[in-house]
Amino acid sequence: MKDLDQHREDYLNQYKNRPYGRNLLRNQEDERLDAPNEECGIFGLYSEDNLDTFSLSQFGLFALQHRGQEACGISVANNGKIYNVKDEGLVLDVFKEIKDPETFMGNTVIGHTRYSTAGDKKKYNFQPFFAKNEYDQMVLSIAHNGNLTNAKKLKAELEAEGVVFRATSDSEVILRLIQKNLDLGLRGAIKATMEKIEGAYSVVGITRNKFFAFRDFHGIRPLVLGAIDEKTFVAASESCALDAVGAQYVRDILPGEIVYTSDNEKGLKSYMVKDDCKRKICSFEYIYFARPDSTMENINVHEIREKSGEKIWEQAPVKADMVIGVPDSGVPAAIGYSKASGIPFRPVLIKNRYIGRSFIVPTQEMRERIVNLKLNPIASEIKGKSIVIIDDSIVRGTTSKRLVKIMKEAGAKEIHFRSVSPPVIAPCYLGIDTPNKEDLIAANMTKEELRDYLDVDSLEFLSVENLIKILGSSDHCFGCFTEKYPVPKGDE
Repeated sequence: MKDLDQHREDYLNQYKNRPYGRNLLRNQEDERLDAPNEECGIFGLYSEDNLDTFSLSQFGLFALQHRGQEACGISVANNGKIYNVKDEGLVLDVFKEIKDPETFMGNTVIGHTRYSTAGDKKKYNFQPFFAKNEYDQMVLSIAHNGNLTNAKKLKAELEAEGVVFRATSDSEVILRLIQKNLDLGLRGAIKATMEKIEGAYSVVGITRNKFFAFRDFHGIRPLVLGAIDEKTFVAASESCALDAVGAQYVRDILPGEIVYTSDNEKGLKSYMVKDDCKRKICSFEYIYFARPDSTMENINVHEIREKSGEKIWEQAPVKADMVIGVPDSGVPAAIGYSKASGIPFRPVLIKNRYIGRSFIVPTQEMRERIVNLKLNPIASEIKGKSIVIIDDSIVRGTTSKRLVKIMKEAGAKEIHFRSVSPPVIAPCYLGIDTPNKEDLIAANMTKEELRDYLDVDSLEFLSVENLIKILGSSDHCFGCFTEKYPVPKGDE
């Protein structure tokens, strides 16, 4: 752990003045009808001893279920062999179908929960991906969160060299590049791959006897490191997955860093491919994607959301009878708004937590009515009141408009809408499934036009400047708010 401890000390020195803490809220944030969607969650565990990797990977992936509900899978190293299982569905459904859990007991496991952005929704795009040798034995498996921006170019180059691709996902490009360069040793193969690929990537992976994890040179997608004991280490998209398996948060894996196991030494080793990396983690992780009990880059997500509510009150105060937060990610911000303003917070929007991920309905009118199934107000609390609605963001605007209509039908006298993110004016190509620009309502309407469209008495967005103040630095990606990204778009 000596190398890791040194990196951790350097990391904490840079971030020592930032807010830190852990809130033990356990509410998962389900997909909203018109919200942007994260691509996936990744989880990896390595131990010097064999342990119940079947159960631990299930717990870790369940904690990351909010990051992807389309499919999930795991790869386990067990007695020098890699075993892989993946299927469509939620974590508990997929694990329930595994008839031989003892096969998935080993000392190393990686897992993935999927929401597709790059690649179509066929089973061959489910992760983890694996590579085989000439004897039809799995020798390498990876799980990836993010999007590569030069995947098409690299795939064409590899195909010209005779490499055969089995899927359409950009994640397979990472797998094939590592496989191609394994004669350089595991660390050398990963280094060579990182020097070729561009975009956003956090990756966990295994060979038949090794574990590794690495992160892009800007750290756009999150990846944290934890330890259960001195022999057992965990890497995951969010720290809530560490909590789920009883691991203590150690630190975030650094941009440009590889952590890996070697044949010669026990524990994890650390190697920096570049030492001059500029952190640019996605700011939307704090606004919407991450679970509120997660900590990223030493910043607690719940704390940021509460501060965003306080800040937007300072930015746009208004007189009202009550503050309402749109469940789930709008609730901490509403609490912060209430604290700053003195306006009572009232949890009068009831969320149906058992609604399915999607309904098959033929008309737009019926699709909009799904909002009523998911969110329903307590009309007796709202009638005749002036209310402030706090939401995490406004993307297409369809859910926001329907929500305002529901509130008016419940008898609200005035409605003041506050978004605790800046206007979303640009789609993301770095691992977030945001709509095309023509579908982003804030990119196509002025604030006054949007206020009229939503039919609210006032509308305000948190400014980018105030978001930077809340986060404590500009070391984040704000591309969906500014159209300025840390990585060029490339060929995707």
